[in-house]
Amino acid sequence: MMTGAVLATGLIALQGCAFAPGGHIDYRTDAAPIDDLVEIEPITFGLVRSLRRDSIEPEEIGRVSESLRGDIGAYDYRIGKGDVLSIIVYDHPELTIPAGGERSAAESGNIVHTDGTIFYPYVGRLEVLGLTVAEVRDIIAQRLEPYVAMPQVEVRVAEFNSQKVNVTGAVAEPGPMPIRNVPLTVLDAINLAGGPTEEANWHEVILTREGEEIRLSLHDMLNNGELSRNRLLRDGDLLHVRDNTDQKVYVMGEVRDAQSLPMGSSRLTLTDALSEAGGINEGNANASGIFVIRRASPEGDKLATVYQLDARNATALMLGTEFELEPTDVIYVTTTPLGRWNRVIRQLLPTVSSLYQTTRVGRELDTFRE
Repeated sequence: MMTGAVLATGLIALQGCAFAPGGHIDYRTDAAPIDDLVEIEPITFGLVRSLRRDSIEPEEIGRVSESLRGDIGAYDYRIGKGDVLSIIVYDHPELTIPAGGERSAAESGNIVHTDGTIFYPYVGRLEVLGLTVAEVRDIIAQRLEPYVAMPQVEVRVAEFNSQKVNVTGAVAEPGPMPIRNVPLTVLDAINLAGGPTEEANWHEVILTREGEEIRLSLHDMLNNGELSRNRLLRDGDLLHVRDNTDQKVYVMGEVRDAQSLPMGSSRLTLTDALSEAGGINEGNANASGIFVIRRASPEGDKLATVYQLDARNATALMLGTEFELEPTDVIYVTTTPLGRWNRVIRQLLPTVSSLYQTTRVGRELDTFRE
């Protein structure tokens, strides 16, 4: 999370910039020209369409993936150590509740011991670890036949203790959650944990399974109907809903109220951000100099990509309503004419780098605390 002091420092540095005409301005000590550090892209309809992330076909909206459908269809709870089984033999109450009818099924049931077995009258010690309740039922019925005529047996799990997932982070009720005989998906688990809090990052939910991190988006699943991203949870999974401390965009320059804006359950557009900042300062701002500075991929050789909106006409201004912002984007409205962008970017890069570094450190601290 960027503190007020860091933001203030960035604003002071920006407000102190003296814009002057000139060619390429060196920024790094290795004397790389500004064109080698950033990539410039004008915001056009074509660019907006190309930046729309992970779009899916309309017919896929709301459709569960075939893999998830198959996993749910084939799901059958497997009994584990610590589970409590309730075994009913119809017309034989002495076998059904040997401890007395005043106790609950969980209290009077058969606990699966650490060796994976239970003990049942006339059956003896029975290995149940990894079996389904249907398989246990058939085994008990078969072994009771010498003692009970045509035994009618029902087996249920009275208490699920052996398997669980952990739901952590920005949910109302974080903690362990048992896996039961009903399939448990990512959306089910978050809902059972009370749902995401106001500070939740809807765009980054991390499912950790056997040391592998799978990044999911509640926003895509719930707001965009991309249910194909939902997953069936397994024993030992860790589901972490990140908070939105590093999910901010920063609005600076010639706006009425320079500030950082959190990204909540929906995406911010460029127009949204400018509106939240009170709009452009019409007395000083240059409508052709609205910049969005976005951190480049670590694999690339650029420091940032600079998207530029020329909002001098209403048609171009409409593009701002379609341009979706990403976390840590920096929006800067300048007084400098369009042709002098290199001076603007040179002055912005140290501040942008500071913001990215602060965000990275904050994320590492969050990971350490987790």
